[in-house]
Amino acid sequence: MKLSAIDIGSNAARLLITEVVKTAEGKPQFNKLNLVRVPLRLGFDVFDQAKISKDREDMFIKTMRAYRDLMDVYDVKYYRACATSAMRDATNSQQIIQKVKKETGIEIHIISGSEEASLIYENHIAENMDKQNSYLYIDVGGGSTELTFFSNNQLVFKESFNIGTIRLLKNQVEEAHWANMKNFIKEKTKGIPNVVAIGSGGNINKVFSLSKRKDGKPLTLELLKDYHKELSSFSVPERMRLYNLREDRADVIVPALAIYINVMRWANTEVIYVPKIGLADGLVQSLYAELTSKKMVKV
Repeated sequence: MKLSAIDIGSNAARLLITEVVKTAEGKPQFNKLNLVRVPLRLGFDVFDQAKISKDREDMFIKTMRAYRDLMDVYDVKYYRACATSAMRDATNSQQIIQKVKKETGIEIHIISGSEEASLIYENHIAENMDKQNSYLYIDVGGGSTELTFFSNNQLVFKESFNIGTIRLLKNQVEEAHWANMKNFIKEKTKGIPNVVAIGSGGNINKVFSLSKRKDGKPLTLELLKDYHKELSSFSVPERMRLYNLREDRADVIVPALAIYINVMRWANTEVIYVPKIGLADGLVQSLYAELTSKKMVKV
């Protein structure tokens, strides 16, 4: 069975095409066939002027048209397309969604921050880790940060904060926003020992790649601080040249590190695992769960 997920974020839109096969034990195995990323950067419009510009709308529709064609080429039968923070805030999001539906047939759903946090957890990474620990999922995007916390195998909280990399670049995050996040995390994690972070998002994956750590090995809070200090000392063009970064990664990686560092400090955790998961992976797993319960979303 071939499934697709389209994740329309504030910085980029991703198309994930996956084939689900059953293992000998009868468990589903999700094999990635293709992952395409287009840096639409919707947040640069929305967090400035509260709407998506005509130029970026045209890019958006062309991208969805290309994704539609790719799904057809791969013979994908079922998909899910979701949009997050920038589309939540854009005053013209519904108009654009209707246009995409008319021109490509793709139906886009704008999801809440809470739904976004839940979908990240659909990957169930913590279930395969040490049960003695508590786990804090941290997903940093362009418009928001989603946190999901588990302790004693129970969900403690899932929360979304409008603190994201593009919002920070656009000076749209005030001290009160930081204080609200800090107080919430400290209150909810107070007295809970052995908190381990699980990071998702393109920026933490890039830092993990730069660190040359082996898969499965965590990054430390101190290492993130070192990278933040080092990368902050260079301009965006210098980061692109010295670290082989795309421009749309070079400008957001520093604010992203600031978010991860603050969340980890407030949760009193010293390590973060980076298992290469994202919203698109959660969307595919959620879609598969729906299909197996007979709630089908056909292309």
